[in-house]
Amino acid sequence: MKRMKWLFCCALLNLAACASAAEPIWHVDVFRSGTGGYHTFRIPVIETAADGSLVALAEARKHSAADPGVGKQDIDLVCKRSTDGGRTWSAMTVIEDPGELWSAANPATVVDRTTRRLWLFYMRSEPGRSTRTARPGTDDMQTLVRYSDDHGTSWSEPVDLTAVARDMDDAGWRASVVGPGGAIQTRSGRLMAPVWKTAPYGVFVLFSDDHGAKWRRGQLVPGENLGNESQLVELADGRILVDIRQTTGSHRWKAVSGDGGSSWSTPEPAMTLSRVACAIERFTLRAAGDDRDRILWTGPRGPGRKDLVVRVSYDEGRTFTQGQLIAAGPAAYSDLTILPGKRVGVLWERGVERGYQFITFSCFGLEFLESKP
Repeated sequence: MKRMKWLFCCALLNLAACASAAEPIWHVDVFRSGTGGYHTFRIPVIETAADGSLVALAEARKHSAADPGVGKQDIDLVCKRSTDGGRTWSAMTVIEDPGELWSAANPATVVDRTTRRLWLFYMRSEPGRSTRTARPGTDDMQTLVRYSDDHGTSWSEPVDLTAVARDMDDAGWRASVVGPGGAIQTRSGRLMAPVWKTAPYGVFVLFSDDHGAKWRRGQLVPGENLGNESQLVELADGRILVDIRQTTGSHRWKAVSGDGGSSWSTPEPAMTLSRVACAIERFTLRAAGDDRDRILWTGPRGPGRKDLVVRVSYDEGRTFTQGQLIAAGPAAYSDLTILPGKRVGVLWERGVERGYQFITFSCFGLEFLESKP
């Protein structure tokens, strides 16, 4: 009798696993605004750690939904982890609480395949100092990096990269802000993080060829006041594509680097879209044994911040499909990661019409990406 019950339970578990695997797409809320002593959670970033676990990061904004340094604001950098592919998430931990009315914000992450170290870039700002009010030549806004050797469970003390990420003698350069999201490691091993500056706005990268022992700053993407929040992807031929949120106008920008981010091509118009932070990620690569080259992109289809979609490029970022609908309704920032088994994870802002209610994790595979809309 006991054996019969055991076999029956195993059958139910197998059926549940099959049903789970058959779901084309599913969603789990990871952060909910108004909980944990925080008014709003914003700026989602997600990374698949070297052990396959997921690390979800966000800004925990205490007093309002306002950005760092705007009004009476206080922002902590927080994270949650998942060891079951995003179905369930740990309790929230605070990576950094820099102090009353200070802000720790704008995370970006990358895993070093060789060392298995998880790197975390972010900014720290003094009370009342924002990208518009920070003073050039000061540390009003710092560019920092930490690392984790246990897949996001604990973190090192921060290393200050402010003087590397900024020309401290430039009388107009107020701040350098990484991401959010979009850092990569190239197939040659270079670690790269996208950075935007003000003022005026500009985009460049920080990179390291010695596993993070030293970091260097690349040249700006040509064009003054071009854009800000951006993400990187390595193309099949080894060049780097940067996808840039525009500061004005109806379309994004893209530029390509043939020297690992040291310099950039003249930017070209990218897809037509309202101004919002979007995600781009390598999904499959023929040179690695996959059936074809695919690059993924997520963002709101619009008009405005509405209807989150995932688009696919089969020609290395030159064009993208119209996209599959991840979720209807208001949506804003998103970040992408690839899970073991070629599943795709998206962490994104949902419930935007009511003040950024949720940061939600969505998961799907190739069958969802390439099904008919």
